[in-house]
Amino acid sequence: MNQELIAPTNPFTSEDTGKAPVHQHVYERLRAMILFGDLAPGQAVTIQGLTSELGVGMTPVREALRRLIAEGALTHQGNRRVSVPILTAESVEELGFMRKALEPELTRRAANRITTAQLAHLRSCDDDLNMAIEQGDVGGYLTHNYRFHAFIYDCANAAIMTATVDQLWLRFGPSLRVVCGRFGTNNLPDRHMDLLNALSAGNTEAAAEAMAQDVEQGIRQVRAALQSD
Repeated sequence: MNQELIAPTNPFTSEDTGKAPVHQHVYERLRAMILFGDLAPGQAVTIQGLTSELGVGMTPVREALRRLIAEGALTHQGNRRVSVPILTAESVEELGFMRKALEPELTRRAANRITTAQLAHLRSCDDDLNMAIEQGDVGGYLTHNYRFHAFIYDCANAAIMTATVDQLWLRFGPSLRVVCGRFGTNNLPDRHMDLLNALSAGNTEAAAEAMAQDVEQGIRQVRAALQSD
């Protein structure tokens, strides 16, 4: 990876979005709305409603929805309505298994590549995350938490695994928003400091283990929320 690269190349921060066609802009906006919980699990929305909210035509909205349905981020309910799927206990277990298999490995690879500049940027991301927690800013917490993780995985330089993990987050993110809404941000455990310390020390296995623990905590929170319904 180019050592001058500081920001992760995820669909929410790409500098190339200004050159993208309208349907790509719409796709990225809807994807962010799903990932960060602006569309709640089970909440039905209409194509017409999205067209009005996003200020675009029907065609790019339909194209974006087709892509998101194919990715499993939305389900079609008929009558021009779509919704974010509600996770089942079985789905949470599947997501947990895959995330715990892939994300520690990406962290392991990132630990062997991360530069001083990238580590400083990662600490800045975590500072923003901690501020969001202190302020009770659920949206900020979800955004900065995602970008913290996305940056680490981008540093791994493993495009196939990183793309797979991003799809897993797209399915998991809306339920994490539900957890934050119920329990607030002050009760959210934070394993990021352990992870940052391990990365700073160049301790590859400790970094991977810290990520595994961080993922497990998120899975456990969503599982508990489902059980309380």
